[in-house]
Amino acid sequence: MKIERIYLLFYGISFISAHVNAFDPITTTLAVGIGATLGSIFKYFQEHCSSKWISFNSTGLEVDLENKLFGQHIASRIISKAVNGFMNNDNPKKPLVLSLHGWTGTGKNFVSKMIAENIYKEGMHSSFVHVFTSELHFPHASQIEIYKSQLQQWIKGNVTNCAQSMFIFDEMDKMHPGLIDSIKPYLDYYDKLDGVSYRKAIFIFLSNAGGESIIQTALDFWKAGRDREEIGLSDVETALSLSVFNNKKSGLWHTSLIDKNLVDFFVPFLPLEYKHVVQCALAEMEARDLEPDMSIADQVARDLIYFPKSERVFSVTGCKTIISKLDYYV
Repeated sequence: MKIERIYLLFYGISFISAHVNAFDPITTTLAVGIGATLGSIFKYFQEHCSSKWISFNSTGLEVDLENKLFGQHIASRIISKAVNGFMNNDNPKKPLVLSLHGWTGTGKNFVSKMIAENIYKEGMHSSFVHVFTSELHFPHASQIEIYKSQLQQWIKGNVTNCAQSMFIFDEMDKMHPGLIDSIKPYLDYYDKLDGVSYRKAIFIFLSNAGGESIIQTALDFWKAGRDREEIGLSDVETALSLSVFNNKKSGLWHTSLIDKNLVDFFVPFLPLEYKHVVQCALAEMEARDLEPDMSIADQVARDLIYFPKSERVFSVTGCKTIISKLDYYV
């Protein structure tokens, strides 16, 4: 076995090193030579920017979206077409920029994870996937100019290291307005900037901003007795982009990214209904190698808070609290 040989080499080096005399050049050279060989072997197993570690699994993404993402027919369709089109283009004109919007627990982070897992062998643990959280990485408004410079250098350095890097910005609704504009040049239609091409990178923004307009559309369809699957992108996209652009509490407030049409898709995530929460609970049981139990899934779903209060149509927290709720019942 390769791994067993590596261990043998390692212990061999340890043995040799322990018995090397400082004035024995032959033995020393032997130890150094074996050490260099072992270093090369370990380097082989380290993640690097190549097709061995970065390879798009189109079928895998389709299966994940169909079987694991519940109640999001619009988002599923957009993500599938956008990512497939981008990853199958050997010479994209600009980076792929997706802005995912909706209330908490509707699947925004989940979809980001799906995309990463079907592009990078190491998924979200890949050294080429970078996650920024507003309150953690950019907490102080007084330091916004420092953050701008740091963000630019971080993106430039990582794309220089690997053109097919992915950047996920969580909590965009909590980001200081103006900060995200600092990376505008990297999202534009440039061949190269200072010798670096950003065209194969992926940028994903996650935000609760615009969630109200999405919910209102879903409520309007429900009140009219129309099926939620009838809701199309055209029914929410314009109102969503305007809501985000004009929301002073949004990190995309009056941003040039929207003004210059650099966001490829505004992806709406609809509020989840009772049946979707049940599906989430059953899926979580299956993920834990438990026998799916409809009675438990039903109990978990019934424990959540829904709105409007009288009709209890949409879950306030979506599927976000399913894991902790399930821990209580299982």
